[in-house]
Amino acid sequence: MKKILVLVLALCLVLGCLPAFAEEEGKVFNIYAWNEEFKGFFEKYYEVPEGVTVNWIITPSDGGAYQQKLDEALLNQADAAADDKVDMFLAEADYILKYAGTDLTQDIEALGVTDFSNTYAYTVQAASDANGVVKGTSFQCCPAALIYRRSIAKEVLGTDDPAEVQAALSDWDKFNAAAEVAAEKGYLMTASFAATYRVFSNNTTSPWVNENNELQFDPQITAWMEQTDTFVKNGYTLTSGIWDDETTAQMFADGKAMCYFGPAWYFNFSMGNAQDPEKGCYGDWAICQGPQAHFWGGTWLMAPAGTDNPTMLADIMDTFINDEEVCSKLVENEAQFSNNQAVNAKYAEDPAFGNAFLGGQNDVALFVELAKNIKFENITIYDQLLNEGLQNQLQEYYRGSVDEETALKNFYNYVNETYPAIVTP
Repeated sequence: MKKILVLVLALCLVLGCLPAFAEEEGKVFNIYAWNEEFKGFFEKYYEVPEGVTVNWIITPSDGGAYQQKLDEALLNQADAAADDKVDMFLAEADYILKYAGTDLTQDIEALGVTDFSNTYAYTVQAASDANGVVKGTSFQCCPAALIYRRSIAKEVLGTDDPAEVQAALSDWDKFNAAAEVAAEKGYLMTASFAATYRVFSNNTTSPWVNENNELQFDPQITAWMEQTDTFVKNGYTLTSGIWDDETTAQMFADGKAMCYFGPAWYFNFSMGNAQDPEKGCYGDWAICQGPQAHFWGGTWLMAPAGTDNPTMLADIMDTFINDEEVCSKLVENEAQFSNNQAVNAKYAEDPAFGNAFLGGQNDVALFVELAKNIKFENITIYDQLLNEGLQNQLQEYYRGSVDEETALKNFYNYVNETYPAIVTP
């Protein structure tokens, strides 16, 4: 009886403390991000506590602008007024270690986010420090696929069936041979010189910067450069960047490009031209693994040290990985591949489920298999700007503005200016 009384008293004390604790939390919740993708999901599927105002501080990521804005805010966090404190911020795979590995972020398990049983292991690893302390969660898993135009594939490969297209493009030799056929028939294999970059870079066996802080080119990066040089010279691709209008224009119905590469978020968030009601080609797409398994990006919700809204922060994180209803809506309504394995398995095994954009193909079923290949390895805190910098400098070479040697020298100069501590050739 005494034990029961003690437990009841303890429970009453805990329940009694919760409202008081909640009252002490801030009434303004500030979220830093680089675009509005997660903002849309948040506003649809998260119920903000009464009396709390959510502010979105959005800065585009080009040239590291988002990181600069975020860094400034985090460095001023301790002295910031309550309503100005960073309460949550978003981070990408290319630089997440920069934040997860420092005391700018805090242990989310201590905040109450403790159930990672349904998340993909790499998403937890990516948001953890060297001691395994978890600093954030991701609402999505990002295995990437080859996204191809069905009608063009029929002309170039003689089929649009995902299994047969995969067999025809299962390695780079086959992919390069198909590019030659595509060109002969008046098509582009890809719409950007950088289209295959992430496939190669995600399969490197060494990081951009070694233990001696020296810049190094992995064989996968040089293989991409060699392929791209051939593609540009032979007219298999365009010299526009991944996000350039010239590239995305090829997604319209009159476009000539057969292949794009990306995860679920790419055809959901970046292929608006293909989905245009008048000029698009909705349903004329499908996916397969392509020459190499890879993943691309992802968005992590990170816990800044010093937030005055820890309860709401933990609840947001837990909602987007463990609330099956919310995760299901991400899959059904938003064409996302969620970070909940049980939810994804449900749709993968449903014979009636399909993605209309992909002609009814069950993309979740393929992504479940591709997710098994994801490894978060050879990542550095410099990756975003080094990846962008290399592509930007080589683009000038591919466009004929400079020779290759000059382009590489310009890249090294860019590295020296951006990260003076890195030793370049």
